[in-house]
Amino acid sequence: MFKKLLLNLVFALFGLTSFSQTIVSTSPENQNVVLEEFTGIHCVYCPDGHAIAQAIQNANPDRVSLINIHQGGYAVPTGGEPDFRTPYGNAIAGQTGLTGYPSGTINRHVFSGSNTILDRGQWTARANQTMANASNVNVAVEAEIDVQTNILTVHVEGYYTSNSPQSTNLLNVALLQNNTKGPQTGGGQGNNYNHMHRLVEMITGQWGEVINTTTAGTFVDRTYTYTIPAAYNNVPVEIADMEVVAFISNTQQEIPSGSRALPEYIGITNNNDAFVRYIVEVPNTCNEMLAPQVNIQNLGQDPLTSLAIEYIINGDVHTYNWTGNITALHNETIDLPEVNYTLQGTNTLEVSVPNDDDNANNNATISFDEAVGGTGTVYMELHTDNWGNECRWNIRDSSGAVIYIGGPYGNNQTINVTFQLPADCYSYTILDTEGDGGGAITLTDSDGTVIYSTNGTYGAGEITQFSSNGILGVNQSQLDNISLYPNPASTVLNLKNAENATIQVYDILGKMILSQENISMDAQINVANLQTGTYFMKISKDNLVTTKRFLVSK
Repeated sequence: MFKKLLLNLVFALFGLTSFSQTIVSTSPENQNVVLEEFTGIHCVYCPDGHAIAQAIQNANPDRVSLINIHQGGYAVPTGGEPDFRTPYGNAIAGQTGLTGYPSGTINRHVFSGSNTILDRGQWTARANQTMANASNVNVAVEAEIDVQTNILTVHVEGYYTSNSPQSTNLLNVALLQNNTKGPQTGGGQGNNYNHMHRLVEMITGQWGEVINTTTAGTFVDRTYTYTIPAAYNNVPVEIADMEVVAFISNTQQEIPSGSRALPEYIGITNNNDAFVRYIVEVPNTCNEMLAPQVNIQNLGQDPLTSLAIEYIINGDVHTYNWTGNITALHNETIDLPEVNYTLQGTNTLEVSVPNDDDNANNNATISFDEAVGGTGTVYMELHTDNWGNECRWNIRDSSGAVIYIGGPYGNNQTINVTFQLPADCYSYTILDTEGDGGGAITLTDSDGTVIYSTNGTYGAGEITQFSSNGILGVNQSQLDNISLYPNPASTVLNLKNAENATIQVYDILGKMILSQENISMDAQINVANLQTGTYFMKISKDNLVTTKRFLVSK
């Protein structure tokens, strides 16, 4: 649990005649929306909820605040995943009547029944309804961050244009972080889903700080200072992505209004300072084409609009003239043009930008290795866990074409597949649709070289590259004389030179649909009942194995 560093709290609570407001309006206004969405990282439909909420804010940027609260079973990390939960989420969710995800509340208001929780299909209409209602209090907030100390200063003002239904209210200040890349089961982004409006801290505590006078004409003026840590739950902080939401609640529930602010930044000493933060890791590869990615941050006051980015791969120099707009403290991952290079056992990639006000941060270097090389015969042994239906895999060649594919499977099964691979560069991808990994997997070639191995902690998935020299395993070429025809087949598939072999036919999902032992030299397989599509035949003979692909076309 995080310990707040509340260094200074200054507040004034006066009547109308004893103050001069600065940022809050004293004219009656309608309610602003505070949408608290309960979400997670293993939530199939949460990205749809995020899109709906973002559309509401985009249509009303000055009227809508979004707070995404990671809470519940879908927010529990596994296998080294980031933990986006906070000490506050369970209590906030506990008062809503929450039953499913994604769900949310609009101003913690009960629109019907006895609970505040709303499914995502109701958010837009309820938000519009709320913004048409008069509010008894106006709220305004501004914030700044000192980049030298990471001290956040938040200034909140409230003005009561009419009496609150409660004699005391609560002032809440929430700190959010945007643009955090992380896992998400839904949304199709894997581990690179962009998490927005993520609650990281309640600066005023679980339920806020008490406002003791809530009658018409009351002015609330409070200032907080808070030191932002380097990380929350070991998830790094990016101070350029912080957001502040302030709202007043009548009790722990009903919120008459709120407001949000993106902080301004002070303490920036240089005008022009491009920082090469990091080069995106290059996995072990057998590909001799490389399109590097580099993350550039602007540590200067002036926007970065152009850079001559130099990148050197194993001594070969390339230059990319980038144009864009990176404002102070923000960063961008830039795709550099793909180039040819000579692949070595260990390779070096260096990226640099031109001289500026601070040349100490203008360079970054990484190294990457050549991917493991194998023979032309590769064996996969895949074990499923209690959720075999979540498992998928494929092998792609250097053109990106899928040449083998498998899954889903049954629970607690062992799947063995043999691949015959011409000389080329390949990628093996293992996927888990729920993002929590599965059973152990090994890929070995006919020489016993381990190409890929995992104990099952692969999260949403992993990709590994390897090369094949195209040479079949010892005596494997004896099976080359076995042929399948016609291919495609419609009713009958003929096997030639397969005497005494054992065959197993699998569909494209890896499900075995036929098995036959000791077949004759020239056999016929009835495929009339098979649907149109791709199939694989595993042929075993004399302790040798080959896999041949065939098509069924009606």
